[in-house]
Amino acid sequence: MAGGFGGGAAITGRAEQYEGRITGYFILACIVGSFGGSLFGYDLGVSSGVTAMDDFLIKFFPDVYARKRAHLHETDYCKYDNQVLTLFTSSLYFAGLVSTFGASYVTKRRGRRASIMVGAVSFFVGGAINAGAINIAMLIIGRVLLGVGIGFGNQAVPLYLSEIAPYKIRGAVNQLFQLTTCLGILVADVINYFTEKIHPWGWRLSLGLAMGPATAIFVGALFLPETPNSLVERGQLEEARRVLEKVRGTHKVDAEFEDLKEASEAARAVKGTFRNLLAVRNRPQLIIGALGIPAFQQLSGMNSILFYSPVIFQSLGFGNSAALYSSIITGSMLVVGALVSMVVVDRLGRRFLFIEAGIQMISSMVVVAVILALKFGHGEELSKGVGTVLVVAICLFVVAYGWSWGPLGWLVPSELFPLEMRSAGQSIVVCVNLFWTAAVAQCFLAAMCHLRWGVFILFAALIVVMSIFIVLLLPETKQVPIEEIWLLFDKHWYWKRIVRKDPKYQGHQHEMAAAGVKSGAVDV
Repeated sequence: MAGGFGGGAAITGRAEQYEGRITGYFILACIVGSFGGSLFGYDLGVSSGVTAMDDFLIKFFPDVYARKRAHLHETDYCKYDNQVLTLFTSSLYFAGLVSTFGASYVTKRRGRRASIMVGAVSFFVGGAINAGAINIAMLIIGRVLLGVGIGFGNQAVPLYLSEIAPYKIRGAVNQLFQLTTCLGILVADVINYFTEKIHPWGWRLSLGLAMGPATAIFVGALFLPETPNSLVERGQLEEARRVLEKVRGTHKVDAEFEDLKEASEAARAVKGTFRNLLAVRNRPQLIIGALGIPAFQQLSGMNSILFYSPVIFQSLGFGNSAALYSSIITGSMLVVGALVSMVVVDRLGRRFLFIEAGIQMISSMVVVAVILALKFGHGEELSKGVGTVLVVAICLFVVAYGWSWGPLGWLVPSELFPLEMRSAGQSIVVCVNLFWTAAVAQCFLAAMCHLRWGVFILFAALIVVMSIFIVLLLPETKQVPIEEIWLLFDKHWYWKRIVRKDPKYQGHQHEMAAAGVKSGAVDV
């Protein structure tokens, strides 16, 4: 199956001929590969907890600590509004944004496995520097190296999982990335809960333990097979077939292997990979996969809660331990959401999860905003009942994100791009994702200070826009082979008007007719 109609390869529609079974080798590859997400998750969880620890604030941000102590038992929207403190969080994502372009080169030229290993090494060094930091400069340098690690890992892992998985369970396999991300967050929250009680260096332990998953991923990657897609793309055909046979547990891989070779031939025929993203025929992938979904994933407001959940809960009048405990609860909800999504994503489909979760997330944000508008910001401690309702509303928001925009924000873009631009496309996905991650991280505390409860109404409004975007523009991709997904756009009510304007479309139609395949053979 050619990876699009720009490369000129014939389209054969062999998906029904694919054979294979779930092998132990395949399971091992998925487990090791997916743990790249634990780097991202651990950092999300650990940085949010550390920025709420008194010992950390005393050493690096004494002004914030003084303001916190002055309002210790009060609600205060502006308690943690400090741009240097938020730079500690956001600098990692700005670094990841830049590094993803280097990751694209490594992923394409050296393979997905090599990119995962580079990310693990950088994350290890960054964790070590952060653990030993004696000034803010060391903190920021360490965060930058952590960002490079996340840039490489987030670029390679979703591609790796989508490519190595049988197409009928590709959704569930790809979501292992989100599951390990959520597990990383939860583990970090638990660690923060205990290290917060270790004075005065507990925060160092939290930051330094990032070296643990980085080491495990690097060692595991030494035994990780490269994806057959990547091996074919780099001309290693014999090795690609050997790995494909081993992963699928059968020698009858002719149909799938032929599709991989044809996709690779199409890829080699395309010049200027990044420029090719702007071609008319690739407009749906650019708008939906590279720009829309990764931006909306961050504009949902979820990462603000992940970054600053202890800070948010402390601002709401919770104590240190209670705030960290509440973070463990929200981290657990993320894991629950990821597990639910893995079970149902290939049955109910991507669109259903996006739309249902959108309704639930909007409702939760409105509830939070209304409660805060009525009960919060008057310098008084919130009652236990009101605090409980807030935690429940936030948990309902988090679990909905956990089975929708969290995992699908990585799954759907990794499915959409044809092979010739898959690495470049994923780089744009990660770049856009990390740009908005960093922007939201840098601006959220200031926004909460100035907009007060209105910041949650803002997120609710953005989720309305996101949900409309999905309803109108995203075709259903469940159980469609990854090299055939581009056919969906040729039948989509809107995108067909765009892609059929491409000058190469008529030549593509003739090839399909010669191969006996009708345009739009895959239903939306």
